Amino acid sequence: MSEQLKFIVQQLNMEPFRKNFNLITFDSLEPMQLLQILNDVLAEIDPKQAMDIREEMPEQTVKRMSSLLGMLKYKPPGNLSDVSSFRQGLVTGSKPVVHPILHWLLQKVPELKKRVYLARFLVKLEVPAEFLQDDIINDTYHQYEELVEGFKTYHKEREHLRSSGFSTAEIRRDINAMEEEKDQLLKRVERLKRRVESVSNHQRMLEQARQLRVEKEREESLTHQKQEQKNQLFQAEQRLLRLQQQLKDLRQAAADAHPESLMKRLEEEIKINSYMVTEKLPKELEGLRRTVQYMQKVSSEPAMGQADLQDMEGKIKEVDSQINQLIEKKMMRNDPMDDKLTLYRQQASIIIRKKESKAEELQEAREELAAAERELKQRSSQGQGSNGEEVIRGDELKRLVAKLRSKGTTYKKKRQEIAELRAEYGVLQRTEEILRQRHDAVQQKLQTVEAQKGISGYSDTQEELERVSAIKSDLDEKKGRTLDDMSEMVKKLNSMIVEKKSALAPIIKELRSLRQRRAELNQEYEEKKAQYESCAAGLESNRSKLEQEVKALREEMAQKENRYHYINSVSEIIEMQIQRAAEEMKAYVSSDPQEKKKTIREVYMKNIAEQELLGKKLREEQKVVRENHSANMEQMKMWRDLEQLMECKRQCFIKAQNQVSIGQVIQEGGEDRLVL
Repeated sequence: MSEQLKFIVQQLNMEPFRKNFNLITFDSLEPMQLLQILNDVLAEIDPKQAMDIREEMPEQTVKRMSSLLGMLKYKPPGNLSDVSSFRQGLVTGSKPVVHPILHWLLQKVPELKKRVYLARFLVKLEVPAEFLQDDIINDTYHQYEELVEGFKTYHKEREHLRSSGFSTAEIRRDINAMEEEKDQLLKRVERLKRRVESVSNHQRMLEQARQLRVEKEREESLTHQKQEQKNQLFQAEQRLLRLQQQLKDLRQAAADAHPESLMKRLEEEIKINSYMVTEKLPKELEGLRRTVQYMQKVSSEPAMGQADLQDMEGKIKEVDSQINQLIEKKMMRNDPMDDKLTLYRQQASIIIRKKESKAEELQEAREELAAAERELKQRSSQGQGSNGEEVIRGDELKRLVAKLRSKGTTYKKKRQEIAELRAEYGVLQRTEEILRQRHDAVQQKLQTVEAQKGISGYSDTQEELERVSAIKSDLDEKKGRTLDDMSEMVKKLNSMIVEKKSALAPIIKELRSLRQRRAELNQEYEEKKAQYESCAAGLESNRSKLEQEVKALREEMAQKENRYHYINSVSEIIEMQIQRAAEEMKAYVSSDPQEKKKTIREVYMKNIAEQELLGKKLREEQKVVRENHSANMEQMKMWRDLEQLMECKRQCFIKAQNQVSIGQVIQEGGEDRLVL
């Protein structure tokens, strides 16, 4: 317990909590303070939990913390397994309840942060079944499930990229280095261009270098095509040898077509079909159902963390060690009778596995046959003539007959193997019955001896060990079968690649002629392009010259237009002035006095006379002002002195009113007398 408190105090004193506790102060905390510290730790894991618990009801606090701890998969200690006592301890802030929670949370803060983040997106919403009957809600829920699966995929990719060792700093350094190399290459290219431009006929030399590069690339492609054709020729020769061998085998097996053999074949097919229906297919169906149930169970559980995986790995190791111990105990006992029974059981299990493998091979052969029949029907429907009769070419008919004969030969071999296995299975079944009877008798005797010796149940333990060893052997067999399936898949892929290459051979031949045609067209295109560029360059130079001439002429035309408009405006102004002068002259010469008064000369003369009179009047006023200036200044000074005297009297009167009366002031004849 002291180690637990030390760990809690140490973690709370570190970032990001920085509580500055010691063992004594932490142990003396009040229940409310302890719950607040627990809430702060939970808020560090999930920021939504950040709050003051004094502002919240105790029931809501316990409900919130319990739901978060349940999502984090916290399991209370053994003595707090009761839910009601656990919640009561949370309500009261009990140390035996809160301290283990803090210890568990502070041990796994980064992992729990990640779990909370994933729970926001992976914990599915529970929608009642009656609501899912609505099509819109059902479609929305399916979209929600698809988004959850997409989030799982993207999160896995993100974790994989994060753990793959890629660093953004390294990538940036690589990008900077590549950019520097790019700049250096551009500079080198510019220098080379300048050096080449100084050489005569550099365009021709560049064109020849370009053609040389094209020819080298063409030579490499032709070499590659030559190697591909050699490989295809070798594969075609190998295929021809295989087909010749198949044709030889089919000719040898062509005589086996009697009614008795056909009836026997039908009986064997009936037995095989009954075995497939009654034994193999139900087992496979049951296995698929168990797999689906297991997958549904796994998908319904929340996301597992690293700690959960480690716990499961530990449990698996414990079970493996127990299995190994039981196998060792069984080998140490080494009972001769049990060894004989184990041998027969192993033989029987081997026969059963062989039977299942042959049944699987038969099923695969039937699927291939069905696919071949479908392809045959498709080819037949495509090859229908105009009158409804099927038209099959000779080569296709030969290939079809050869394929059917090879399938028939394979089927006969498999049927013979199944008959041998069935006979061996009957013998072994009878042997198993005899041995089972003997085993029952020996088992009864063994139970009697165990009861006498006081070790009842020892044989049951032995059977459990045998069952465990059988399960282990089945697992090993499944692993081997998986490897066989992978090798078979590789073979199929290789055969498919060979078929695709053979199918692409005519297309490649056609492509060669097209490539040659393309090369000719490219050469013609380059020639035409060079002619076009030279012609375009000449036209471009002529066009630039003409544009410059047109621009100069347009500027000259604009200047001339401006000059024309200016001269036109000046001429109009002069004409108006001449017209006004003619009218003025006409009015001045006229004998009518009214007309003369309207002339500009008369108006200007009248204005001049008025201004002269006004100037004369102002000069007279100025003269009067100059003559009276000194007298006016003296009078103005006297008035100012009078104003100062009156102000002084007013001030004296105000002071006299404010002072205490010590006599009477009498004013007579402009004099003031004080009478006491």
